[in-house]
Amino acid sequence: MSEKLRMGMVGGGTGAFIGAVHRMAAALDGEIAFTAGALSSTPGKARASGQALGLEDRRNYGTWEEMLEGELRLPPEERIHFVSIVTPNHLHYPVAKAFAAAGFHVVCDKPLVHTSAQALDLLDTARRSGVVFAVTYNYSGYPMVREARERVRRGELGAIRKVIVEYNQGWLATRLEEAGNKQADWRTDPARSGIAGAVGDIGSHAENLMATVTGLELEALCADLTTFVPGRELDDDASILLRFEGGARGLLWCSQIEIGAENDLRLRVYGTRGSLCWQQEEPNALELHLLDSPLQILRRGNPYLSEAARAATRLPSGHPEAFIEAFANLYRGVAEAIRARLEGRDPDPLLADFPTLADGLRGVQFIEKAVESARSEQKWTPARLTAAPPVASRGDA
Repeated sequence: MSEKLRMGMVGGGTGAFIGAVHRMAAALDGEIAFTAGALSSTPGKARASGQALGLEDRRNYGTWEEMLEGELRLPPEERIHFVSIVTPNHLHYPVAKAFAAAGFHVVCDKPLVHTSAQALDLLDTARRSGVVFAVTYNYSGYPMVREARERVRRGELGAIRKVIVEYNQGWLATRLEEAGNKQADWRTDPARSGIAGAVGDIGSHAENLMATVTGLELEALCADLTTFVPGRELDDDASILLRFEGGARGLLWCSQIEIGAENDLRLRVYGTRGSLCWQQEEPNALELHLLDSPLQILRRGNPYLSEAARAATRLPSGHPEAFIEAFANLYRGVAEAIRARLEGRDPDPLLADFPTLADGLRGVQFIEKAVESARSEQKWTPARLTAAPPVASRGDA
């Protein structure tokens, strides 16, 4: 195929941070064209956003239902290939289910949905309709995260003993939701955000990063969820002890009330033969410390890195790649998976490497178990979650 894949978007209109990020990421490699949209929950605002972004009037819809109906009325060769869902969390399930059931491929922001029952229903819907379905845990797209994953898989760290993952922010240290901040408003509202605050918003990213790199399966957890800001309904801070199958132990903490913290996501993995450390605010470096050896600093863009890391790299070493490019790696993976379907071939596993519905389901289950544990007087809450598929089939679901 030489034509670009056609993308529709639900949510992400004028002024929405994450919608603009998704559009930039999708456009980066020149394989995807932003073709249709229903960009706001208010029809007038939706159409105004679409007009400002250059959508054709006939593909600039007032609601997502109108968009679905309108695209289905078009000849198959003109319809969007996939929809990108960048709305507040409560709309993920109905929009994703409707488009997937109609045969459209789906890219959905995280967390996937509000409940594991909804996630399981989406998994069933996607399997029956045969669509590609990606969940944008975007930090999995960084080259050095993929390098960390490969080092663990090759056994360079030995058997994993301890995992520490943290995500520190300070932007919700006050009741920003009362100051007209749109992002704070819906993220602190249980009706739109779901049953968890910080755990759902950024703890889900931490869980996915940990699972992506280590491949460990959670066995039980002990969660302490706290709401520090008076009047807020959802947690804004969490500390969670983790036990993994096979005996490894872990700690996940996330907070949105740590004044001075910006977007401090970091992962440390300790094994019997070595350890590694990656920080999102310094994403082009990976610290590797092998037993009885000096500390190594591995850097993005160098030939000594794995195929997976090199395939996720666009620029030569020394030229920083970061947030948009990591997002773009997921969109490039989705494009490869869709093109492979259209062309009747197997996708290139190095390209079609992105979080799928299985990862989204596991993330929702993690959120539910963390909330359950925090509400319980029991020390440990069983938390056997659905494992992600092996890397060879990550572009299949």
